[in-house]
Amino acid sequence: MSVRQTLLAAATACILAVAMAPASAQTLRYANQGDLKSLDPYTLNESTTHAHLGHIFEGLIARDKDLKIIPALAEKWETPEPTRWRFHLRKGVKFQNGDPFTADDVVFSAERVQKKGSNLQTRIPSGTKVVKVDDYTVDFILTSPNPILNSQWDTWYIMSKKWAEANNAVEPTPAAATTPSFASLNANGTGAFSVESHQPGVKTVFKANPNWWRKPEHNLKEIIFTPIGSDATRVAALLSGEVDVIEPVPIQDITRVDSSQNAQVLKGPELRTIFIGMDQVRDELLYSNVKGKNPFKDIKVREAFFKAIDIELIKTRVMRGLSTPSALMIAPQLFKLSGDFKRPKFDPDGAKKLLTEAGYPDGFEVTMDCPNDRYVNDAAICQAVVGMLARIGVKVTLLAQPKAQYFAKVLKPGGYQTSFYLLGWTPGTLDSHNVLHDIMGCRDDPKSNRGEANLGGYCNKKVDELAEKVLQETDTNKRDLLIKEAFEIAAKDFGYIPLHQQALAWGVSKKVKLSQRADNQVLLYWATKQD
Repeated sequence: MSVRQTLLAAATACILAVAMAPASAQTLRYANQGDLKSLDPYTLNESTTHAHLGHIFEGLIARDKDLKIIPALAEKWETPEPTRWRFHLRKGVKFQNGDPFTADDVVFSAERVQKKGSNLQTRIPSGTKVVKVDDYTVDFILTSPNPILNSQWDTWYIMSKKWAEANNAVEPTPAAATTPSFASLNANGTGAFSVESHQPGVKTVFKANPNWWRKPEHNLKEIIFTPIGSDATRVAALLSGEVDVIEPVPIQDITRVDSSQNAQVLKGPELRTIFIGMDQVRDELLYSNVKGKNPFKDIKVREAFFKAIDIELIKTRVMRGLSTPSALMIAPQLFKLSGDFKRPKFDPDGAKKLLTEAGYPDGFEVTMDCPNDRYVNDAAICQAVVGMLARIGVKVTLLAQPKAQYFAKVLKPGGYQTSFYLLGWTPGTLDSHNVLHDIMGCRDDPKSNRGEANLGGYCNKKVDELAEKVLQETDTNKRDLLIKEAFEIAAKDFGYIPLHQQALAWGVSKKVKLSQRADNQVLLYWATKQD
């Protein structure tokens, strides 16, 4: 080829490349109240983290804008027998470093997600054998039938075996890790975006993946994520146009954002339940002035705490009406018999009487762990609870921390170091079994991943038995009755104090179109931005 022909071919290729690129590729700037500490997809089972990492990684399945399960890295699947699931993998998919995606990566990811240090061990049921049939077929052989096996696999992200082994990233990075691992600072997925740079606590830049196997629905060339903990600063950044999307919009600022020329608030119901838990397993609380015993092992103390909390006051004063008080540990949209349950009435006098009967007429002291940048008005809710418990003689020392420090302390990898805490939970399966297993399940079997998010160690073996039946029951009506029975037992135990479901409030520039899902995952591969 002559020099002239070479130059002409190069120019033609350049023109074609420009023509094929999105005509209005944009930079989208996003701010959240919390940080993205780690890029390791198995470090933290938390929906905001899952959403960030969902731009980089993908699961065997995905969920659409209505939360319905759709194929992703697995094209299809079947159950040849009740205890065997077979997944047929998508061919031609490459990781962002160019390596092909195969069954080896699935088997590796299944092993890695179950290892010590992972906060997502429940993604794979205990005792499951993961078998490579061929390069694009994988079998999951279970110890018992599980009709909802893959229901939370949209956030079980598949990692590259070759990349992990080459970079000493075979072991998961625990949330409590004090030294960053390679996988916490770098990523290699199959998703819509790759990571150009990651500075924990400062900024993360995602670049559009030109080789993504899907047809993009976004028109973004990059996403720049910046954590902004200050509510006022975050809102000001949105209104000035410095950022395009923020989450959450503080309740007190919703009207101001909606009345602005530049932005609006996307609102909707959320599936997350905010609740309070208590350490019911230790013989002596870690953080209390009561020595030699654990007050929370006494059902009267737990009932007293429940009845001392004025949920309507939290709704009107703290949440400004944007919450739905809950009698259950699951949103009513996810369990059709939830209307059969009623919260115990607010009764501070009754609570004080119960404390006296339990042997604490003057109350006691305890520390409450609370995030201050994770849920809507989380620290304010905890502060309100502190005041309410003070009325019955309980002195609560509030330890409110950024979520990175909070989760590192209270979750399983950190040793469940809490006596009294606030947490939020959206069941990854969108099913009651997840709550019964992960939140309410006994964690007394070290070989099982039951109760992985049961920070307080609540345990009732009857609930566990019912949870097992719920998992295998295929008759919907019978299944609902089993779920109801389990929730009734837990409610009578006062094992937890459910508070409410918070409302979604995302601030979005009027130049941006974005789909809002009820699980509160801000997924920007569905975002488009005007010039």
